[in-house]
Amino acid sequence: MRQALAFLTPIGGAREPSPRALAWFPVVGAFVGALLGVIWWASSRAWPVGLAAAIVVAADLAVTGMLHFDGLLDSADGLLPHMSHDRRLQVMRDPSVGAFGVAAGAVVLLLRWSALAATRPSVVLLIGIWAVSRAAMAVTSVVMPYARSEGGLASSFLAGSGAHASAVAGGLLGLAGGLACLLAWRVGPGLAVLGAQIFAVLAVLAFAKRRIGGFTGDVLGAMGIISETVALVVAAAKW
Repeated sequence: MRQALAFLTPIGGAREPSPRALAWFPVVGAFVGALLGVIWWASSRAWPVGLAAAIVVAADLAVTGMLHFDGLLDSADGLLPHMSHDRRLQVMRDPSVGAFGVAAGAVVLLLRWSALAATRPSVVLLIGIWAVSRAAMAVTSVVMPYARSEGGLASSFLAGSGAHASAVAGGLLGLAGGLACLLAWRVGPGLAVLGAQIFAVLAVLAFAKRRIGGFTGDVLGAMGIISETVALVVAAAKW
């Protein structure tokens, strides 16, 4: 649990993650979602909905240490332009941000803010979405090939025993908990949100598999933040 918390958030200091941490990914996701949900609920009672939504977006970046957002920017710079396989991986490792990353980041932040501003604050909604997002990260790390031949941020989950069992446990826990929370929010729309989020996860992974042959730590971050954003947009629809 401490390893998962330290890996996915700035809380707890730097820790070398092990495959056993994968089982705790959705728990950390639920914790982050609950914290953001409470901030959303409280800020909406003190400020207009637009400002409350902006506070939640900023809080998410702070609580996650911008880890997933950075993965989104790096993935956009490496996966979207036309370039060779090796060049894509080099660009994704480069800490600088290009035009594709800036554009992708701006669009995602705008969509997240707009969706939150258009939706009635709900703690269980964010718990469900964030738990499913982290569960998808855990499962991806063992069912999809790792794209880099050398070590990277996510390579710590590939070594050692118990990775598959931990990932499956995390995936089932996140899916079951996320489904329960989304159904508690609203039954029909909750199922639509879950379906849209799973579709977004699969779409990002299919695109990464085609471009670089697998996943990286940046791809996991991009997948998480894109799936959350799609889920928020669907939740904000006029049901």
